[in-house]
Amino acid sequence: MASMSQLTMAMITLYSNDPKRIQHFMKVYAYARMIAEEEQVGTKHREAIEVAALVHDIGIHAAEKKYNSDAGEYQEIEGPPIARAMLMALEFQPALINHVCDMIAHHHTYREIDDIDLQILVEADFLVNAYEEGLPTRNIKAFRDKIFRTETGIHYLNEQFGLS
Repeated sequence: MASMSQLTMAMITLYSNDPKRIQHFMKVYAYARMIAEEEQVGTKHREAIEVAALVHDIGIHAAEKKYNSDAGEYQEIEGPPIARAMLMALEFQPALINHVCDMIAHHHTYREIDDIDLQILVEADFLVNAYEEGLPTRNIKAFRDKIFRTETGIHYLNEQFGLS
C-alpha cells in the first residue's frame, strides 16, 4: 500500500501546472487531518479521511472538460472512477478505495451526512472554500449552523472568520 506522501505526489503530478487546485487539496488535507485528530477518530477512519481529503476534487478537470463546469455535482460524478484508478495503482486496500470513492461521490451533497469521515471531509472542504470563494459571513454562519457537527470544525470556522 502506498503512503500518504506517495498519494500526495501522485495528486501533485495529476494537477501539474494547476497550483490553485494543489493548494486547495493540501489545505483541505491539513484541516481534515487536524479535525480527525482533535475529534479522536480511530486510525481506520483517519486513513479514509486523509485519503479522501487529498483526492476529493480529483474529478474537477474531467468535469471542466466534459461539462464546461467545475460544479460539485459534476465532480461527484467524474471523481470516483479517476480516484479508484489512482488508488488501485497505488495499491490501497479495496475497502478503503470503495469508501473514499463513496465520499467523493457525496462531498458536495450535504443532506443526511451520517458518517464521521464524510462529515469531517465536508467541514474541512468548507473551511477552505469559504475563504477561497470569499463567502459572506451570513452564508458561512448559515452553513455552520446547518451542516457543521464537530466541535473542532466549528471552532476552526468560528476562529478563522471571527464568528460567534
